[in-house]
Amino acid sequence: MADTPESQASLTTSSSTPADKDGSKICILLNATGNVPIIKKRTWTVDPNKTVSWIQKFIHKFLKLDANEQIFLYVNQTFAPAPDQIIKNLYECHGTNGKLVLYYCKNQAWG
Repeated sequence: MADTPESQASLTTSSSTPADKDGSKICILLNATGNVPIIKKRTWTVDPNKTVSWIQKFIHKFLKLDANEQIFLYVNQTFAPAPDQIIKNLYECHGTNGKLVLYYCKNQAWG
């Protein structure tokens, strides 16, 4: 994933509200599972049209993992969404308390 201002501006930290006031971004909560490093900033706002694979690439890059290491994402500790799934769709179906809760790990955990 290239380091462009556009790609960096799409994911920002959120500290005060669970979702943007104008509704243009979706708040996601990233929780570590298993032996993956923990991201200290757990709450992020994301463009609703981003895909699950984009989130996986962001986490992979943020954690500075080796190219051969994989990141698996799970929604609410229950299932692994398809890589081409849109975040907006996941939020509409599985969002709670104004957030979409995603668990990330390096090994398959659930589903």
